[in-house]
Amino acid sequence: MSGNPEERPERPSEVDGTAHLFRALGKIIKKLRSNARMSQLQLAEATHCSEDLVSAMERGIRTPQPDFLTRADPVLGADGILIAAVEDVREALARARVRHPDWFQDFAAEEARALALHYYEVQAVPGLLQTPAYARAVYSHRRPMWDEETIEKRVANRLGRQAILDKWPAPTISFVLEEGILHRPTGGVDVHREQLRRLLEVGGRRTIHLQVMPFGRMDHPSLDGSFTLLTPPGRREVAYTEIYGHARLITAPEVVRQYAERYGIIRAQALTPEESLDLIEKMLGEL
Repeated sequence: MSGNPEERPERPSEVDGTAHLFRALGKIIKKLRSNARMSQLQLAEATHCSEDLVSAMERGIRTPQPDFLTRADPVLGADGILIAAVEDVREALARARVRHPDWFQDFAAEEARALALHYYEVQAVPGLLQTPAYARAVYSHRRPMWDEETIEKRVANRLGRQAILDKWPAPTISFVLEEGILHRPTGGVDVHREQLRRLLEVGGRRTIHLQVMPFGRMDHPSLDGSFTLLTPPGRREVAYTEIYGHARLITAPEVVRQYAERYGIIRAQALTPEESLDLIEKMLGEL
């Protein structure tokens, strides 16, 4: 699936400034925090979130959710500045849920409301985990090439999907990444380093399970490509595959069962979440 399920000719509904809005909000939050003489940890404690999440929002990697903006406004003495942005953020997140191309709509709809999401990736960091710079690098090197405006719109699409990671109650979310993904310096050393930090931040959340399939595993049940498993509310689990833009949402119970069985074996053979984070932290220290 290569982490790029949005790669098809764009539609007018995809055009907006979502990524720019979130980056600008991150800078405003950082400035307000600095003016209030608060550390990221202090702001995190006052708004009932993690220090890593505050850092990610300030860097434009995570989306400042409406609830966070409402809580942070009085804490930072923003005098209504952050609260004034709440409706814009809600609209931007809503656009992110509906602006995907027609061919991707079915998967995007299932993904946004799923109770459980499981991702196995072999080629690139999954879209839900990508930093803006990493996503931009992926899109910049695709062929045929896109212009800068299209690239920015695609990056905005991807960041919009990441709101799933901040939902509450949180769905069950797991990722298994092939180790080779972690070694490829997509976008250069600085982008690579930031992406590894992002994996550590997300993988460290109690609502996320992140595992790495190491090079040394001799037996492997899914050498034929990436896939995703989703469990919609009130319905059976479905599977999704996508190669070179050719998407397939699979609902046949027996086929989905085979993918689920495959994923179970993959998770059993992969490093544990703790071992996986240790590996990523070690790689980060060697850069």
